[in-house]
Amino acid sequence: MTELTDIWSYSMGAMAALGCLAGGTWTLAVKSQSPRQVPVRKEPERPFERISFDGCATLRGWFVWGKGNTPAKRAPVIIICHGWGSNRERVLRYAYPLADAGFNLLLYDVSSHGDSGAVKAPSPLLFRDDLLAAVRYVRTRPDIEPDRIGVLGHSLGGFGAVMALDCGLGVQALVTDSMPARPLTLVAAELRRRRLPSFPLATVIPRIWLYRSQIPVSVYEELDLARSLSDNEARTEGRVPVLMVHSRGDGFIPAGELEGILSRLGYPQQHVFVDSPGHSCSEQDPRFWQEVLPFFRWRLGLSAEMPCCYPERASAAQRTLLT
Repeated sequence: MTELTDIWSYSMGAMAALGCLAGGTWTLAVKSQSPRQVPVRKEPERPFERISFDGCATLRGWFVWGKGNTPAKRAPVIIICHGWGSNRERVLRYAYPLADAGFNLLLYDVSSHGDSGAVKAPSPLLFRDDLLAAVRYVRTRPDIEPDRIGVLGHSLGGFGAVMALDCGLGVQALVTDSMPARPLTLVAAELRRRRLPSFPLATVIPRIWLYRSQIPVSVYEELDLARSLSDNEARTEGRVPVLMVHSRGDGFIPAGELEGILSRLGYPQQHVFVDSPGHSCSEQDPRFWQEVLPFFRWRLGLSAEMPCCYPERASAAQRTLLT
C-alpha cells in the first residue's frame, strides 16, 4: 500500500511539474508574441505628412518628401520597414541620406507596433502583408512614380519583404539589412537574450505562435527565403533587383544567416558585409551607403550611369526611364 501511495504521489508530482512547465511555456510564448508597442516620440527632420492606411490593422506612418520634391512633383519613393518590437522612429537612421538623395519616403509602424492598431496574435507574416498594403497605398499617391518604388527592410522587415516577392511585390528595388533566414532564428535570439534554453523552447514556441495566429504549420514549414530569392531571380517579368546587407558585428542575428542563404543560391546574389557593431548599426559603416545609395539611384532612375560593380540586368522599361 505504501508503494502504491508513493507511486501515486510521484505521478501526481510529475504531472503537476509538467503542467507548470507547459503553462510556463505557453505564457512565455504569448509574451514573446506580444511585441512591446513602443510609442513614437520623435518626428522627421524633413518635410513630412502624417498618414494612415489599412493593413492587417490601421497603420500609422509618415510620408517624407525628398530634397527638392513637393506634393506637386512626382518622384521615386522608398518604403522603409522596421523589425520586430521596433517602430518607424527607429528606422529614421536610414531616412535622411535617402531623402537628401532625392527620394520620397514612406515609414510606417507594422500592426501591433508603434502607433498602429493591434492584432490579437502577431506573427512574422504581418511584415509581409503590411508591406504589400504599403505598396498599394503609395501607388495611390499623386506625388510618387508608381513604377519607381523601392523597399528597405531591417531585420524581420527584410524577411517580410523577401516573403512578399512570392506575392508579386511589384517594386523596382529591394534592400535587406540584418535579416534573419527564418523566424526560428529570431525566437532563438530572443531566448539567448533572456538567458533561456533554446531547446526545446525554440521549437515549441513557434508552434504556439502559429496556433494562436491560426496559421497552418505547413505555411510555416514552406517559408524558404533562398527559394523565394531564386524564384524571383528566374522571372523574366516582374523580377525585383535585390541587394542584401549584413554586419559581421551583429550579435543578435549573426552574419551566418546571410552566408547560409547565399550558399544555397545558384546565382551570384548581390550582397555586402559591413563591420558595424550591433544589430541596428549597419548604416554606420561607410560601405553601407557606398552600396545602397548607388543601388537605389540606378534602379529607381535617379542615375543614368549603372555602377560598374553591378551586373547589367536592366529591363527595356528601365532603359527607357533612364534615357
